[in-house]
Amino acid sequence: MFKKLLQITCFFAVLSTYSQVVINEIDADTPGTDTKEFIELKSVTANFSLDGYVLVFLNGGSTGTSNASYLALDLDGYTTDINGLFLIGNNQVSPTPTYIIPNASIQNGPDVVALYQANASDFPLNTIGTSSNLIDAVAYSSSTSSSPTAIMSALGITTFGIDNTNSSANTSIQRNNDGTYTSATPTPGQNNDGSGVVLNHVTITASATTVNEGDTIVFTFTTETPVVGSNLIINMVVNNGTFNLQDINGTLTTFIPVGQTSISNSLLIVNDGTNEGDEELLLNVQSLQPGFVLNNNYLLIRINESNFEVKPWGTPANPTYGVVAPTYPAGYYSSLEGLSGAALKQALQNIIANPQVVRAHTYADIWEILKTADQNPENSSQVWLIYNETPRSKLDQQATSSIVGKWNREHIYCQSRGNFGDWYDTSATGINNYVLSNASDIAAGLSDAHHLRAADGQENSSRGNRNYGVDYNGPTGNPGSWKGDVARALFYMAVRYNGLNVVNGNPVDNTIGQIGDLTTLLSWNQQDTSDDFEMNRNNYIYTWQMNRNPFIDYPSLVNYVFGANYGQPWFSSLATTEINFDKIVLYPNPVNDYLSITGLNTKGTLELFNTLGEKVFQSDIENQHQINLNLQSGVYFAKISSENKNFTKKIIITN
Repeated sequence: MFKKLLQITCFFAVLSTYSQVVINEIDADTPGTDTKEFIELKSVTANFSLDGYVLVFLNGGSTGTSNASYLALDLDGYTTDINGLFLIGNNQVSPTPTYIIPNASIQNGPDVVALYQANASDFPLNTIGTSSNLIDAVAYSSSTSSSPTAIMSALGITTFGIDNTNSSANTSIQRNNDGTYTSATPTPGQNNDGSGVVLNHVTITASATTVNEGDTIVFTFTTETPVVGSNLIINMVVNNGTFNLQDINGTLTTFIPVGQTSISNSLLIVNDGTNEGDEELLLNVQSLQPGFVLNNNYLLIRINESNFEVKPWGTPANPTYGVVAPTYPAGYYSSLEGLSGAALKQALQNIIANPQVVRAHTYADIWEILKTADQNPENSSQVWLIYNETPRSKLDQQATSSIVGKWNREHIYCQSRGNFGDWYDTSATGINNYVLSNASDIAAGLSDAHHLRAADGQENSSRGNRNYGVDYNGPTGNPGSWKGDVARALFYMAVRYNGLNVVNGNPVDNTIGQIGDLTTLLSWNQQDTSDDFEMNRNNYIYTWQMNRNPFIDYPSLVNYVFGANYGQPWFSSLATTEINFDKIVLYPNPVNDYLSITGLNTKGTLELFNTLGEKVFQSDIENQHQINLNLQSGVYFAKISSENKNFTKKIIITN
């Protein structure tokens, strides 16, 4: 990112020195992320109407979209303030701009900002800039060798400002009273020379930034100096997405009395008993009376859903087994019986890349798919993040370039190695809109949900296109409950698409169609077998794509296609696994009315003993068994016996 300029080496052309309104200040590039960009206009007279004006942002440079518009802001309905100023910018600018634009809306240059007497509809995207109806314009760049030459020539501008690329300090381009421009510390909402009416700034604070349904949140409004003349009326709006007036109890109008400097207003967040998911209240204070200006506005308050749904299966970090049954139809895998080697792999591809059945959706559809496929079983308002192995609110979906605290779509078979292209990178169209796909349709890999997972934005960036095992093993200290999932996703991709392979070692970053490490991935498939979370996502993705990941349905099949059993005939009966007591789960614990048992793939016996060693209960059991208990509250030991093996776990019973 270009750094802010420290000085302007030459003045900007001022097209209309005596215009009623000019561009007074611009901060197009702020250090770090562009969250405090702004443009300030100034009129000769106070409270000047901006009807009939439009602010147009024009690309500079010498190629591509040079001399063409990339943003147009219609100013109809707005007026300048008591000092003749009008502020446009991001919602983190202080004081709060009258006209809010998204972060990073203003390009860093070389570019031009131009004020026209026209409408935004006159400047659709990539409209060529001209001097017709031009009122004022400012050109800027990051270096003397990179000027917006084409657009400057078209607008009749002969000079431009220079950014200092070695500076990390934030400065803005400011218009002087004589029409020249200098660089100085930003002064949004104030005259650049310090003159004018001193406004009474109002600051808004909230008692919390995150609350639960049923909680009360308090907003406090504070002025710099006591209110004079008449009470300061404060009108609030809180609607935002699905959050509306039905979700609060309280008044949205308050006032700071004459002679006072603050007032607090309480809003109860209503618990309506329904599961709407996490929501966000956006506090927006409407325009204040003359003489007052908001220091900040648009406070975002996270509302955690109290009525979220809990699934009966576990997270990958606390897995369950056998609760979720596969939903493939009878005979789905019957063509594999008795096959081996290349014939087995081809038969698998014929199923999961069947061109008459298998569907491909858009990359934008993946957001909707992941919100269900990767939903946290313990809280339906959240997704479960692969690698970090933690939940995150579905609301924290990455929508801008900022990845901190956000989740995004991680390609397990990374894009640069898969070379998927952007054919499917279009708008969401929903489950009922699709195209049929085949084994050679490598572009469909961009949006194949079987290898796309919800991931922390920063960890996703850290993984990049590194190979698993030999290079990337996830965040330090994580339990690795994602590793088998990754292995099975990669093996799926290597069968589903022609040209994709899982290979040994650490192939270099730009090796198309190769990802490693095969040896590691084979061991991960064994160590972290498919659980209910993975089976549930396999079932759900099947409803969209009409294909499954066979290595989730039959994890041992991996060894017959890629591993030690290659060349041996496959039979579905081979998928029966030995007893693994590490996979047995007893829940809930503490126990109230009943005890559920999952993960036991053979018949067995359950015995309960009290703390004195007395057996108080016995029952025959098998997988997905549920037992009603009628025992006194206390601590017990559950002993499961099967095939001459024993498993013991402490449980607590409450009544």
